[in-house]
Amino acid sequence: MNSFVDVNSTNWNKIAKDTLNEALKIKPNNRIAKNVIIFIGDGMGLSTINAARIYKGQKLGNTGEETILEYETFPNVALSKVYGTDKQVPESAQTATALLCGEKTNFNLLGLKDSVGTSDCSAYISQGEEAEIDSIIRQAIEQGKSAGVVTTARLTHATPAATYAHSPDRNWESDADIGPANGACKDIAQQLIDNNHDIQVLLGGGRRAFLPVSEPDPETNAPGVNKRMDGRNLADDWESIQQGKNNNYRYVWKKQDFDDVDPDEVDFLLGLFSPSHMQYELERDTSGDGEPSLAEMTDKAIKILRRNKNGFALMVEGGRIDHAHHENKAKKSLEEAVQFEEAIKMAMSLIDQKDTLVVVTADHSHPFSLTGYTNRGNPILGLVDPLGINIEPTLDGLPYTSLLYGNGPGYTSPRQDLTGVDTETTDFIQQSAVPLEFDTHSGEDVGIYALGPMSHLFHGVHEQHYVAHVIQYAACIGEYAKNCRKKSGTLRSVIHGNPEV
Repeated sequence: MNSFVDVNSTNWNKIAKDTLNEALKIKPNNRIAKNVIIFIGDGMGLSTINAARIYKGQKLGNTGEETILEYETFPNVALSKVYGTDKQVPESAQTATALLCGEKTNFNLLGLKDSVGTSDCSAYISQGEEAEIDSIIRQAIEQGKSAGVVTTARLTHATPAATYAHSPDRNWESDADIGPANGACKDIAQQLIDNNHDIQVLLGGGRRAFLPVSEPDPETNAPGVNKRMDGRNLADDWESIQQGKNNNYRYVWKKQDFDDVDPDEVDFLLGLFSPSHMQYELERDTSGDGEPSLAEMTDKAIKILRRNKNGFALMVEGGRIDHAHHENKAKKSLEEAVQFEEAIKMAMSLIDQKDTLVVVTADHSHPFSLTGYTNRGNPILGLVDPLGINIEPTLDGLPYTSLLYGNGPGYTSPRQDLTGVDTETTDFIQQSAVPLEFDTHSGEDVGIYALGPMSHLFHGVHEQHYVAHVIQYAACIGEYAKNCRKKSGTLRSVIHGNPEV
């Protein structure tokens, strides 16, 4: 795929005609999805995609606006409404539950119905399994598929945790986070190891929730980093479980050991590459003692999972797009978004589009905007009209960057004079309108980009939890498993007694 198009004034008509001709070739794929990959760019709203497109293009020496991201070539595109049961603007646990489990729910809940309140352990315990919602990852395993979870965040963080956990509070990542009042509820790390050791690939950060506070971190040898108060070493427990089942397994925590894993020989892989979140790509240690990239983790995961003749389900999260936005650090966020696209490109090189449904979406957006009537090719991290030729001059007479935030740590009063300031440094903090320690999420719709079997079912503006239902339907898992019939490789189903072909 070309990463950009030549859009000068002489060929607009040709560009449109070529695009139309490609659109006319699109035909629905009604086959069963043997494999499913859902890519979730955490916080990757449409403004982030737009800015990342320009950022990538300018890194390649182009003006930027003409850049095409890998998933922007997917034939089926829709929008997702991200509000939660109780929130107009959501957080990531409730959006992940919607995307991966198929139901909207309350603030901070993971894999639970909205009959449970936030942090209400007693309500969850009293309702038991009636309150639980299984994810597409669990449903795929139930149908004999392999499954994996890959993230640059902590494996116990909101989005990855929704693939396996049931918790009234996303913050209960270790037993130290729960406290005695809610001790009847299992922490998220414990749920992963005790109840979900059949997930074959688990790659991300968050080592501290798995290791006892009495032990130093294996990477830094520093004391006081780990969090578990129950004395358990869940990484050791995971290895014991796999050994007891005679599985071929590896536990790794640095890049060299990860690189040494042969995906044709290892069936179960646990990688915990950092005490907390993995490093931002712009700061990542790429040596053997460092961390793998998101693309490298995606590559390894697919090569392990695709050996199952029944297929696989994989969730890949670009988790740190969101974290940099919370810090108002646009450059870090855009680099994470570009690396997220690299992971998608890696996956596309490894799969067969005829039998693999690929969905790319975000869980929510951020109050992040590209503003200022900037000229074509204006540096995306630069100032609006640095030469002073501005259609709308500022009332305070001070320059501003074209990328701005609605709220967050970038607020100053009076507004900072950016004259002579290098706004393209890694840790430059974009200006914001409202002072907060961290920026919030925003509530506008986010994009859905899909390719492969049944991807045409993404076709308009959808409720966010619809994404999980399309995946279930396409792959014949979850509540659609019993309704699917196979005939000549084409998907047929019966929904509420009504046959559809």
